[in-house]
Amino acid sequence: MTFRMKPTALLTNDDGIHAAFLHALVAACVGEGFDVVVAAPAGERSWIGRAFSRHREVAVTEHPGLGRQAWSVDGTPSDCVNIALGHLLRSRPDVVISGLNIGFNATMPLCLSSGTLAGATEGTAWGLPAVACSLDLEQPVFERVHRTSSVCPPELRPHLESACRHAARFAKSLVGQDASGLLVHSLNYPAGVTDETRMERTRPALVRHGSLFRRTATGYAFAWNDGENLTPDRATDLAVLERGLISHTVFDFGGTAPL
Repeated sequence: MTFRMKPTALLTNDDGIHAAFLHALVAACVGEGFDVVVAAPAGERSWIGRAFSRHREVAVTEHPGLGRQAWSVDGTPSDCVNIALGHLLRSRPDVVISGLNIGFNATMPLCLSSGTLAGATEGTAWGLPAVACSLDLEQPVFERVHRTSSVCPPELRPHLESACRHAARFAKSLVGQDASGLLVHSLNYPAGVTDETRMERTRPALVRHGSLFRRTATGYAFAWNDGENLTPDRATDLAVLERGLISHTVFDFGGTAPL
């Protein structure tokens, strides 16, 4: 008799290993039949892009109770995936999943800055299928979840779980596919996503933010602004999210996707 082994998913994020959104994604991946291992930052590492901790040692500690095995990594999302693949895992996973991020990772400037995208990118750099997934939130809800990321508000829970189920199914569809290129699948879920919400292929909107800092008494502090959308058409990630649909953007960092 032949027994089929479960596919293995390596999960990471940039909101930290205690984030409720990560825990919900772990549960969804287990429910989809994945053997889940986790390597996630010890704390929030948002807006850090594809940074590595080159000039200091990175501490790694086991974090029981999250998937089959989990590690808390005192570093960036890229550190997490690189150390896990190079040192922590006994065998290669079948897919790398980064998220589920608190807030969207849509528009080109945000995608270039995103630790969530970077975690997935590190996976594809090792020849693995890779998915980054994010949940859009209304600003008041975002502020609430961001302050206490280990807790998901009850009214948000059904939408979070729908997004996680979809992300887990999507990741499973990539298992066994050719991953010789540098392709990262970025999924952005609308705030009100349900199991019936449709997905559309998109491209990142080009937004110009200008300064993202404000002057303080002693220097400059980060200050978000929505910027100017230079590509206001229906095929962008931002436009699809605004229509209440799931945005699916493929980043082809190897130039190998068919034209």
